[in-house]
Amino acid sequence: MLAAIGFVACGSPEQSRTATRTVTVYVSTDRVFSEPVLREYERRSGVKVNAVYDTEETKSTGLANRLLAEKARPQADVFWSNEPVRTLVLKSRDVLASYRSPSAEGIPAALLDPDGYWTGFSARIRVIAYNTKTVGAEDAPQSIFDLAEPKWKGQVAIADPRFGSTSFHVAALYALAGDDKMDEFFRRLKANGVRIVEGNSVVRDLVARGEVKTGLTDTDDVNVAIENGQPVGMVLPDREGLGVPVMPNMVSLIAGAPHPEEARKLIDYLLSADVERQLAQSEAVQIPLHAGVPGPKNIPAIETFKPMTLDYAKAASRVDDVTKRLATILGL
Repeated sequence: MLAAIGFVACGSPEQSRTATRTVTVYVSTDRVFSEPVLREYERRSGVKVNAVYDTEETKSTGLANRLLAEKARPQADVFWSNEPVRTLVLKSRDVLASYRSPSAEGIPAALLDPDGYWTGFSARIRVIAYNTKTVGAEDAPQSIFDLAEPKWKGQVAIADPRFGSTSFHVAALYALAGDDKMDEFFRRLKANGVRIVEGNSVVRDLVARGEVKTGLTDTDDVNVAIENGQPVGMVLPDREGLGVPVMPNMVSLIAGAPHPEEARKLIDYLLSADVERQLAQSEAVQIPLHAGVPGPKNIPAIETFKPMTLDYAKAASRVDDVTKRLATILGL
């Protein structure tokens, strides 16, 4: 009897092993969108997911810096980034390990690292938001360069360009358009009274309330306003010029991960068509990269516009320099 009680209390070795399986993921994608994905993975796999989320103010930058600080003794197994640049920086600093997931089959080659250090999935778009009560669709800015025009003086908001998707956008612009053109643009933007705020959701809220007429933000932020019936419209910028900035999520295995087997399984799940479908149907309205997965409502299909042609590694290499330049130009 005592032996039987002991067996029931302790469980089998397999049950014990399964009960303690864990994986730690650092996540810069908004918690409201990423947490349901991770909870569903827990339900399906039985693996405990320890998720560490970044703040709105330091999106991706804070966790990237933490991963760099932990490089000698990694605490994370997986990095799920909401934009490409920080992932590329981490690759260049030898923080990431190579892993080619079978779930990446069908994702466009341009969004797969040829060395296997990162894989893109579920993209967002950088857009110009405008208040539909104060700005007609025909009068809304069509290019980011329009935001520095005198007609928008004191009426433009952007998130701090040192962090998150805005840091990706400005690094990409510097890489494509060149330093002289972009320095001049940001000087004009500063002279035009641009408001620098804590995050993209703050830009959206300012536009929705009419405190500014327009601003730069992301598709997921604009969609929240649209779904809530707020007077916010959006323009995909630079369709006729540099192209529309498209930002995939990126997922990577951490070098020296404490739980490498579970890390690979989580990466396989995040790159699945099921997750892309979930993110497309949620308020995140992210664009699937797997063929055959239905796209989100309120967001134009990727084949209907010209995406920005971008060397992600080149953009990543400009981050530190661009951050310093803009700190001076914008007085950050």
